Amino acid sequence: MYQWARELYPMCRSLTGEGTRQTLRFLQERLPGMRLVEVPSGTRAFDWEVPLEWNIRGAQIRDMSGRVLVDFADHNLHVMGYSEPICARVSREKLEHHLYSIKEQPDAIPYVTSFYERRWGFCVPHRLREALGPGPFDVWIDSTLAPGSLTYGELLLEGESSREVLLSTYVCHPSMANNELSGPVVTTALARWLMAQPRRRLSYRIVFVPETIGSIVYLSRHLEEMRRRTLAGFVLSCVGDERTYSYLPTRRGDTLTDRVARHVLKHHAGSFDAYSFLDRGSDERQYGAVGVDLPVALMMRSKFHTYPEYHTSLDDLSLITPRGLEGAYEAHRLALYVLEHNARWRTTTICEPQLGRRGLHPTLSTREGARRDVGVKGMRNLLAYADGRLDLVELAEAVGLAAWECVPLLKILEREGLVVRVEEGGARDELREALGE
Repeated sequence: MYQWARELYPMCRSLTGEGTRQTLRFLQERLPGMRLVEVPSGTRAFDWEVPLEWNIRGAQIRDMSGRVLVDFADHNLHVMGYSEPICARVSREKLEHHLYSIKEQPDAIPYVTSFYERRWGFCVPHRLREALGPGPFDVWIDSTLAPGSLTYGELLLEGESSREVLLSTYVCHPSMANNELSGPVVTTALARWLMAQPRRRLSYRIVFVPETIGSIVYLSRHLEEMRRRTLAGFVLSCVGDERTYSYLPTRRGDTLTDRVARHVLKHHAGSFDAYSFLDRGSDERQYGAVGVDLPVALMMRSKFHTYPEYHTSLDDLSLITPRGLEGAYEAHRLALYVLEHNARWRTTTICEPQLGRRGLHPTLSTREGARRDVGVKGMRNLLAYADGRLDLVELAEAVGLAAWECVPLLKILEREGLVVRVEEGGARDELREALGE
């Protein structure tokens, strides 16, 4: 995953354009079956419209001696996203109206965009801005804004059930590591893991979209189908550093997604920073909007807006690590594992069954024997709570184990005929929603 991020880092991504297509083609090579979809500029999507396509080839600020002061070739954050083309000589006073910097972070290049109003601009470290001199300056931006298309990637993995888990990430930021590339590379690794499974009970919808407008366009084309089929979902964003884990819930906050995610983070991370839907900021806004109401949440490392490098050139490859990516990958993999195995079980015997004659309990009774055997204790506790009303997460919480520790124990009890599945997980919640409860 980290190597993929290194290869993708130099590409200049935006809402549209060749940098985004190049990124998607890179991911498509690693995900056979993923299709790329082009949506023409001007296409309506609910209250929005696909913008003109933007491409950029180069940009510079030069002083009167011809010395290059700012060069897009050095860092693609140097140009404000969606800048219109310009070639002009400007005074220092005029240039100031088109410069963006952060006084508190004098060595950082800020990430600035103007997607829906025509402007041009340069983003520079504040220290450089102060040292530019009196001018005038020659500025040029070799860009195009023209009818084209927005591009997104879609991978559909069919399972035994038509009920789906959504994994969504975005491919629209230029060279930033945690806030951009961590999401696509972890999502790609998860998709490859899912594709390698010999059996998938659930189906999976995996999308790589430009943030905001991409998810809105995608929903405008698939909303009714996704309403019927989506069981749970995650937006993958900011999943690359090692500083913390963070959780941002669905708008309701009590869906199967929320219960699974909180359970996974409690057992996988130990502790995490908890946020509310009021702290939203990525495509969970669209998936959780009124009228859409999909159960989509975020399990992040350092949440967007909270870390000092956010939306600057300091969010580089030194901020993310292989270990940070692996931790986020494992959290999401465990969540998918729990969703795959979620069900409700009921015991088949009256009173406690005799485990010893089935080889599931020591036949020699000592004061410490059974209590030392975690598996024996776990099976006994699962039998005590398997009344047909608790799903996998609820059972795991009741007995104090991680859900993925319960699954092999429940399989043993099923094999011995001591429990039976009475309901696939999530069906009861779906029925309640259908009844308006």
